[in-house]
Amino acid sequence: MYPAEFEYFSPRTIDEALALLSTWGEDAKILSGGQSLVPMMKLRIASPRCLIDINRIDSLSGLRVDEGRLVMGALCRHADVAASALVREHLPLMLDAVSQTADVQVRNRGTVAGSLAHADPAGDWPAALLALDTHLTVVSPRGQRTVALETFLVDAYTTDLAVDEIVTEVAVSLPRPPAGGAYVKFEKRAGDFAVASVGVQLTLEGDRCSDVAISLGALGAIPSRASAAEAELRDQPVTDERLDRAADLVREAAQPFEDTRGSVEYKRHLAGVLFTRAFAVAADRARGSRVSTLHL
Repeated sequence: MYPAEFEYFSPRTIDEALALLSTWGEDAKILSGGQSLVPMMKLRIASPRCLIDINRIDSLSGLRVDEGRLVMGALCRHADVAASALVREHLPLMLDAVSQTADVQVRNRGTVAGSLAHADPAGDWPAALLALDTHLTVVSPRGQRTVALETFLVDAYTTDLAVDEIVTEVAVSLPRPPAGGAYVKFEKRAGDFAVASVGVQLTLEGDRCSDVAISLGALGAIPSRASAAEAELRDQPVTDERLDRAADLVREAAQPFEDTRGSVEYKRHLAGVLFTRAFAVAADRARGSRVSTLHL
């Protein structure tokens, strides 16, 4: 099927893009990587009358370090993250996520910001980045604002973004050592959407878990944090019994839907298993071990 007819614009500046958004309003869509939008247009799930291609706005490209944060422009590709030595050294959770995102073609075109704006409940980036301190910079004709990722994600395929706003940057705080993270995903075939996924970011002080964040993906309408499990582990010695209790709390926090990928009970079981594996990898990394991405 072909997309419905639309007008195409390719602005050179953010101001030009904002002017187009103001003119077209809800009839406009922003095109960055297009790896979700274009298939939806072909199926006519989405039929914008105006497509605003921001790929010629040079200021939105790349990634950099700024005041202890990894800052990714709206055109930062998945492949840019995968190639970053800083991500490999300090944010292995992100390396796990990008290594399991779709296929090579999608990783070369798709963007991190676009994935967050799409807000697919089974997408890798919303779930993975929710375990990190992540904020988005959003601009509109009214000015600029910064919003935390947990506030930005409102519902399935729904965000806090107004019709006249554009995401310009995604910033992730660099964890202070000794810290480690891991993102573990179960998929039916390589490159597929997650049946369930879990992200764990932690800080260890000896055998004590001084801080921890646990994110759940494809286990509800939006990615979420397993706050009760985090409270069980935070500022406590890491023991097998405590990890078992935390895994039970992760299963309780999961709110999946039954579909062709599995039953509610099956997905909740997966959540506990994935948490246990992700925590083990994150802890090993916090202790200085080089652990490769887990592919399940």
